Amino acid sequence: MERRGRVKIESKSFGISILYGLIFIFAFALISSLIFAFILRFTSAQEGSLQYVITALSFIGLFGGGFLSGGKRKEKGWLIGGFTGLIYSFVVFLFQYLGYDRLFDAEQVIYHTCYTLIAMMGGILGVNISSNNSRRAA
Repeated sequence: MERRGRVKIESKSFGISILYGLIFIFAFALISSLIFAFILRFTSAQEGSLQYVITALSFIGLFGGGFLSGGKRKEKGWLIGGFTGLIYSFVVFLFQYLGYDRLFDAEQVIYHTCYTLIAMMGGILGVNISSNNSRRAA
């Protein structure tokens, strides 16, 4: 009987952890997009010249989302980070497919695979750092 209750609690914290990570990722993306929109609008910078900076910030955002998810869950960081990255990629895919009637091309598949791997690494580090902090406090 106790087993059923524990599974329900674990799955709830799993979903909440992913939700925290996704909120971080999309908030980070929104703020970054606004900053770059202002830079492109009010300076002579071209979109092509900012491509690598935008890609680097995307990786940082996904790493941060995975890190937050892993830190919230405190176990199975690779799994929670991976799910966070996969759900992010799925939301972007749905937006692109339903909104613009386009599938991912080969380059986007590579980017989103890397995003998922980066989120997994963030999840692993988030679990390890949160575990070390809780050990020191005890």
